[in-house]
Amino acid sequence: MMKDMQKMQSKLMQAQADLQNRDFTAEAGGGAVSLTIDGNGKLKALKLDPKVVDPEDVEALEDLVIAAFQSAFAQRESATQQLVGSVTGGMKIPGL
Repeated sequence: MMKDMQKMQSKLMQAQADLQNRDFTAEAGGGAVSLTIDGNGKLKALKLDPKVVDPEDVEALEDLVIAAFQSAFAQRESATQQLVGSVTGGMKIPGL
């Protein structure tokens, strides 16, 4: 059983390293805002269509950036759950 736990721990560490090396990109507003986060959830890139940069409506741009970030973060969370699930076989492990 100890060997199985060590194997699982090793696989989890590899899965975590794989996740950290992935990027997650999302768009909002039909592509008006695009951003990329890394596997740690840190923002790597942000692209704005100049058409959405309206000084009279900054709130709309803020909402698009937030929506794109939430989408990218959700992709990251889903990938995390898939990787952990594939290693643990659905076992519930505290802290994961």
